[in-house]
Amino acid sequence: MTDTDYRLLRSQLIALIDDETDALANASNFVGFLYHAIDDVNWLGIYVLRGNELVLGPFQGKPACVRIAVGVGVCGAAAATLETQRVADVDAFPGHIVCDANSRSELVVPLLFHDRLVGVLDIDSPTQDRFTAYDQEGIESLCNAYCEMHVQHDRFI
Repeated sequence: MTDTDYRLLRSQLIALIDDETDALANASNFVGFLYHAIDDVNWLGIYVLRGNELVLGPFQGKPACVRIAVGVGVCGAAAATLETQRVADVDAFPGHIVCDANSRSELVVPLLFHDRLVGVLDIDSPTQDRFTAYDQEGIESLCNAYCEMHVQHDRFI
């Protein structure tokens, strides 16, 4: 899907959370906004870093794994490397954690607050090879805007 206007979504996201200082409310709206703005996803949520684990935060979709160790699975790999993980086929990813058996591809973006990892945004799709480089760049831009807003308010979940 290369027809998503991520610049428009970024401006809409900023307008949505700009005046709200409550981090949990903003995280919930961020997740809900993206879940409905991005086509062909079956799960979208935030995992928050707590010690050496990623703990489930606000999400849309089926119930999910609550705790993921840093370095384990796609989310853990993104947290450990501080690099976005774009996985075309989750079954081919070593150590993939199955939370929703319908998921076929995944995009996980590290969330940084004051230049340190605070969590990841995890997006799953039931379509293999769903996420393009264009999607990755656009979603990273949305995550950066989201994190910048929290730096401005000086709080994160």
